[in-house]
Formats: sequence, C-alpha cells, structure tokens
Amino acid sequence: MTAVTPRMESCPELTPLFTFGVIADIQYADIDNGFNYTRTRRRYYRSSLQLVKSAIDCWRESTVKPEFILQLGDIIDGFNKNHGASHRALDTVLTELSSGPAEIHHVWGNHEFYNFSRSELLHSRLNSTLHSGRSLNAAPADGEVYAYSFSPVPGFTFVILDGYDVSLLGREESSDRYRDSLSLIQQHNDNDDLNCPVFNGLEDRYTMFNGGFSKVQLDWLDSVLSSCDEKQERVTIVCHLPVHPRSTTPICLAWNYDELLAVLRSHRCVVCFMAGHDHDGGYHKDEDTGTHYLTLEGVIETPPDSNAFATVSVYEDRMELRGYGRVQDRVFMFP
Repeated sequence: MTAVTPRMESCPELTPLFTFGVIADIQYADIDNGFNYTRTRRRYYRSSLQLVKSAIDCWRESTVKPEFILQLGDIIDGFNKNHGASHRALDTVLTELSSGPAEIHHVWGNHEFYNFSRSELLHSRLNSTLHSGRSLNAAPADGEVYAYSFSPVPGFTFVILDGYDVSLLGREESSDRYRDSLSLIQQHNDNDDLNCPVFNGLEDRYTMFNGGFSKVQLDWLDSVLSSCDEKQERVTIVCHLPVHPRSTTPICLAWNYDELLAVLRSHRCVVCFMAGHDHDGGYHKDEDTGTHYLTLEGVIETPPDSNAFATVSVYEDRMELRGYGRVQDRVFMFP
C-alpha cells in the first residue's frame, strides 16, 4: 500500500475553510477483549468506548470546532446481537458521539447489518438523512439505498455511499436482491462458509462481510459528480468499504470496486475517498487523477493507551489530516 504524502510541516499555517473529524470501526461491545477471526490481532471491545470519549474530548476542545464528524461504519460489534445487546450498545456509543461539538454522519458497515436489518437501520438514528440539520441530496429510494450528498461550505461536497447496497447482509433471503447477490458471490467463492475467502488475490473480496454498489447507486453517483464538475467543486467520497486495491488488502475490497473506480475516474472533481473496514489502514494516491484513497485505522484493534481518529482541515488547495494514535498525519494536495 502506497503511503507517501507531503509533510504537514511543508504547508503554511492558515485558517482553514472548515474542519471535520473522522473515526472508523469502533465495534463497541460490553465484553472482554478478544481476537480477530484469524486470532492474529487483539480486539478491545469494551475500551473502544473510552477511545471514542477521548476523540470527542479532543474535538470539543479544538480551537476550530469541526463542522461535522464522519463515522465510517461498524459502530458496534456483531457480538452484541448474540447477547441481545444491540440497541443498548448502540445507545451507549451514540450518547458519547452526540455529546460532541458537531453532527455525525454515519456510514453503514457489515457490523451494522449483523445487528440490524436494513429496514431497521433506515428508521434508526444511524440514518443520518433523518437527523441532519443540513440540506441533503439523497439517492433514489429504489432498493432502500442509503446514500446521500451534502455541501458543508460552498465549493465542497461530501458523498456518503452504501457499500452493502448489493450484499447478502441486511436483505431478506426471499428477496431478489439477496438471490442476485448470492449468485454473484458463488461465481467467485465456492466455499461452504462464504465468510471464508478463496485466497486467490483480488478474488478474496468475494465474502459475505463485503458488498457492492447497484447500478441505481452508481448512476446516481455519476449524476452527482457531473453536477460537481460543472460547479467546479471539490468532492470527498465516504464509504465503509475501500475501493482502490492499493489502499487496502484484497479481502476488504468492495465487490465491484472496479465499476466504482471507473465512475470516479471519469470526473475531475473527486479529490479524496475515505473508507474503514481494514483495521490496519492504508493509503494510495492515484497518479493519473490525483485522487487520494485513505483507509482509516480501526478503533477496535487500537490498544487502550493509544487511539485512532483524525481531524481534517480543509483549505483552498489541500486537506491536512492530523492523526491521533495509530493514524499518521497526511496532506492531500488537490489535483
């Protein structure tokens, strides 16, 4: 994974146009520490809440308060479902996040769907379109897609994408969308356990804990970006799933990442794509387009004496990411 960006020290000190916070893969559960599925990485389920509190304290005490905070998905862990604690765990984390200085824009990841159905999520506090005080441009309601865009200040647009629009997660097994997704994944993964990858390079992405983007969502995104091109806006796109193979490992990629990349590369307005899902994080700059692909490190695998969040300051010509704990500082110069 490419990890070379300009140093923040090389950029002059100016007042930013606005700032925003970003945090990923909190996966809180009121249970003892455990391990990832391969038992190679420690997971800190209970103490992840303390790291959220520390992040909120940092944003609250900032001289320049964030305009909003991006929560990149997997806000609580799937283990909560087994303990009948999904709603209680979600309330616990949302209470902390809502005590902060700015509104939260929630992204949906696989663990949201381990705990709730798509219908439940659409009517929950994790549906930011129901609770934002901003003017939002929502994707067509067809297929219950959770995607929207907003403009925090003139000249800048943020787009929230639904990485599980095409997925086995959150869909009724009797639905056409479930059957179509099952057919797709079985063309690439012949394991009995579809959460187990085939260990064959990019084909590893075809697992149940990943998903993809429907044509409806891709067409909507294309339309949004065309409008932003015309208005010469800077666009940052946000999703739980990474979409550039050099910004993550294959096992964390969106199923049809190539189709999403084709849309992004056909528009000059896209400056950054932010994702979670891969707890190790990653970064790549597309040299052809100048677009930055950031995968943020996950809170869940961050020891209690560290952290994993960032504050991003936006200027006319760049974004400066100030990382905390495991997240390193980066500068994203605009193309």
